[in-house]
Amino acid sequence: MAVLIYLHHYHLSGKVMVWRLIKIRKNTLGSLIWLRIMRFTHQSNLLSNEFLKQYDLTTAQFDVLVQISTYGPLTQSELAEKVTVTQGGISRMLARLEKDELIERKQDWKTKTIYLTEKGQTHLENAFEAQLAFQTSFFEDSLSKEEQRVLLSLMSRVQKNSEQKLSNR
Repeated sequence: MAVLIYLHHYHLSGKVMVWRLIKIRKNTLGSLIWLRIMRFTHQSNLLSNEFLKQYDLTTAQFDVLVQISTYGPLTQSELAEKVTVTQGGISRMLARLEKDELIERKQDWKTKTIYLTEKGQTHLENAFEAQLAFQTSFFEDSLSKEEQRVLLSLMSRVQKNSEQKLSNR
């Protein structure tokens, strides 16, 4: 039996970029899991973007601020490796965050280093706990503590496997 699946590729702004129809003749359990993860990620990002509007941030901007706060200062290429934004997208986002005085970019000879400003750190701190609680609610509202532990363990194994595949390329 064939199943038709519509995949939507979304730009960070939420606009549909590409519509594709995929016909899966043989549904593997792995492909169905992958589709569920993709749908959840998309829905979570949409809901998080709505939630973070009160902090004048998008999910991608929030992620960038968290990465700089955690690992910074970072170069633009180091930051691009840590977030799910394209090089072009990250350049535009950084320009906006710099305009809003949330980050500062300093040129060190050939390398541009990105720092979180005091205003950026305060902005992140204001949003962080609320966003953490919001994301946590997706799991606490639908899974027991034990189910959450099992899911974390399984997803950690899958992620480690994908990281290994990436490093073997």
